[in-house]
Amino acid sequence: MPSGKIVPFEDLSNADLVIDAVYQSGRKGNHSDDPISHILRVSNQGGFRYRGSLDSLDLVALVSSLNDPDWPDTIDRESGTFIYFGDNKRPGRGLHETLRFGNELLRRFFEHTHSGSADRSKIPPIFVFAKTGEWRDVRFIGLAVPGGADIENYDDLVAIWRTSKGLRFQNYRARFTILNVSQISRAWLDSLAAGVKSLDLAPAPWMEWLEKGRYQALKSVRSIEHRSKTEQLPVSAEDRAMISTIHTFFTDRAHDFERCAAALARMMLPDIVTMDLTRPSRDGGRDGIGKLNIGRGPSAVLVDFALEAKCYGEGNSVGVREMSRLISRLRHRQFGILVTTSYVDSQAYREIKEDQHPIVVIAAADIVGILRSHGHAGPQAVQKWLDVEFPREPQTHVLPTV
Repeated sequence: MPSGKIVPFEDLSNADLVIDAVYQSGRKGNHSDDPISHILRVSNQGGFRYRGSLDSLDLVALVSSLNDPDWPDTIDRESGTFIYFGDNKRPGRGLHETLRFGNELLRRFFEHTHSGSADRSKIPPIFVFAKTGEWRDVRFIGLAVPGGADIENYDDLVAIWRTSKGLRFQNYRARFTILNVSQISRAWLDSLAAGVKSLDLAPAPWMEWLEKGRYQALKSVRSIEHRSKTEQLPVSAEDRAMISTIHTFFTDRAHDFERCAAALARMMLPDIVTMDLTRPSRDGGRDGIGKLNIGRGPSAVLVDFALEAKCYGEGNSVGVREMSRLISRLRHRQFGILVTTSYVDSQAYREIKEDQHPIVVIAAADIVGILRSHGHAGPQAVQKWLDVEFPREPQTHVLPTV
């Protein structure tokens, strides 16, 4: 991501917060370099930082690397939704027994959110930052509030189970909305840090949510028409090993990858209600057809789709020929899903975007994200998932006739 506005370390204490601006850290190599402590006067460590007491908070900073594969905090800039995992990330403690009380605060925030305007006033401004990977520099993501207009109440804060080293434990997955506020004034930040609410300095979308519970999300339409090869392939060695595990598993039975592709599509699109796999074709590929449910109850409609699966190695891309094959199979008002353990080459990807073909591309990096979000983190976990879900059919031996 381009740097955009950059605020030097020496200017932090007087700076406004600007969406997607980078706030530089010091360069001494110790905790005093932390920029957020200088901007908001909070502690210089941890993902959950705040001013005030648990019962009376002035402000909160949520800090994420956005690249923890086991706890994938994510920002969806198109919808303005921020997903944040709590701070109980290892076994040994109860859900709300974390050192910085982050999970207890999450519980209170969402409880207050659903209890009306009187309790919403107990929720402090929540400022979200993401680490850039350069020193201790951070990027300002935005002003967040719990929940969202498009997020169901039972899905905005969920306690999920995980297993680590044979021990089970729980952590929170919280969904926030980034408000449509492009800049936070230094005057408001200073008043909050001093323990004064100064509502007259607060941004209008924040006040609208505080008083009426109305969400004005910061939504931005993606301008990049197609993803590059780098964006479609996993980066870390472990993530690449996860994809290699899948590719190796189906090397000598490529048509069986269709079942795996169907399972991955269901994970990504949980509203798929039917999925039928066709017989192996002459070239060894298998296609799937299915229906996706849009809406709820009697008002819902079913939309047809066709699925194409390509179990390719990292060096073998899905090209124009394969993509044209899928496009030719799409009927009127039908969309396509392409699942590949590799990537779609630039020309093919550009053509489907420019011609506005309704095709969902699930590339190698997407597969890694899907599997990790469903608890299959690392090549060993993926291997176990494959062995359980897609076991090899036992070979049958036919005795020769005499």
